[in-house]
Amino acid sequence: MRNIRNVTYSRCLLFFLVAGIFSSCRVTLAVKPTRPNIVVFVADDLGWSDLGYSGSSFYESPNIDLLSKRGMIFTNAYSNGPNCAPSRASLMSGMYTPRHGIYTVASSARGKSKDRRLIPVENNTILRDGIITLPEKLRTLGYRTGHFGKWHLGADPTTQGMDVNIAGREWGSPSGGGYRSPFNFPNLKSDKPGEYLTDRISEAACDFIRSSKKQPFFVYLSHYSVHTPIQPKKQYVEHFENKAEDRGHKNAGYAAMIQSLDESMGRIIQTLAAESLSENTIVIFVSDNGGHGGVTTNRPLRGAKGMLYEGGIRVPMIVHWPGKTAAGSRFDQSVIGVDLLPTILEMANGKSKKEPDEQPRDGISLVDVLDGTASGLVDRPLFWHFPAYLQASGSGAIRDPFRTRPVGAIRWGDWKLIEFFESGQVELYNLTDDISESKNLAASNPQQAALLLDKLQNWRQSVNAPVPQELNPDYED
Repeated sequence: MRNIRNVTYSRCLLFFLVAGIFSSCRVTLAVKPTRPNIVVFVADDLGWSDLGYSGSSFYESPNIDLLSKRGMIFTNAYSNGPNCAPSRASLMSGMYTPRHGIYTVASSARGKSKDRRLIPVENNTILRDGIITLPEKLRTLGYRTGHFGKWHLGADPTTQGMDVNIAGREWGSPSGGGYRSPFNFPNLKSDKPGEYLTDRISEAACDFIRSSKKQPFFVYLSHYSVHTPIQPKKQYVEHFENKAEDRGHKNAGYAAMIQSLDESMGRIIQTLAAESLSENTIVIFVSDNGGHGGVTTNRPLRGAKGMLYEGGIRVPMIVHWPGKTAAGSRFDQSVIGVDLLPTILEMANGKSKKEPDEQPRDGISLVDVLDGTASGLVDRPLFWHFPAYLQASGSGAIRDPFRTRPVGAIRWGDWKLIEFFESGQVELYNLTDDISESKNLAASNPQQAALLLDKLQNWRQSVNAPVPQELNPDYED
């Protein structure tokens, strides 16, 4: 009898042990985070109004338009700088420009010395190795990271978190043969004479997606297109030459380059679908700054690339997060490039807030807006700092020899203030009433101007933003 009881007791104990193990496994599986794949698709110099979904009837972008119908459109999205390098540095670091010191492209003393009243602040052209980047953070979460296209922050993005680098160098535009092979990139080859750069980079990104299915992946598809030189596929140009212009959109070559850019988005979407990855892949589309004034028009926005007017910094932005973002939704509150790092990290089941010993994070996570948990963001100002000169060449009919002189800006709610460092002059605009920044309200609303100027100056102090003050001895008044 004792043996029978012992056997029975042993069987019961074994049952509960096995049940406990399976129960433990179920719990473990239930809480194990499922990290989504993430594709960040960055266009170069694509204007806010240069797409079909944003109202252009001349430029055509059916694949990007489809993404806008599936995801959330951000109507007041901004880059952190009015040109390429500073906006990309802020996207990668999550920090405003004074913290990484990349304010412009190449020298901060662009143009003729006799036209510059001030000695500009020295500009960094390389993102410092000590700065922790978005891909470096994602690698700690188990992501395979790949860079495809324009880096513009140093010679090699694999030193700053990218496992794979295709065509990423310190260059800001295609070199050598431009957009057609043979390419002058040491890490991008083509066996097809005359192959189009946008297509080649896109295919490399798709190959990376196909080879990365065993772990979550991060694709930074950062095109050189539609940056000058304007070198479209010739077979696409005739179609646009026969179209009627729309709001100043009439450049057939530029339109053909947008078509190739849009086809790249189509390849990404098709590859994700073919590999059964669509439902677990977030796609973020954005431009690095406003449209180039010598190539397109940013109407109804004022200005163009290189300026802190809306045409230089307001950009198209779409986020498609399957199962989270409401299809065809719109968000009208202001967001900016530094918001992407905390947003992506939270999407990846990481932490949206930095650890106490980490570098600053100047943006905020947009996750609650994207998944519908919140209808809006905290009331916060956005800032820009450009202590440099940028000549006016190729930016349209501008009498001033500079597109941009040393300048700072703040947007807070409906209001935007621009401060010019040479003269101390300020301009104040209500963007809800005057999206074209045509009515300077600084004189008629001095209290609002003083409030924003105070916030802008306090912010500069908080981030140790250098303001040029030394007079240039070569200046000719």
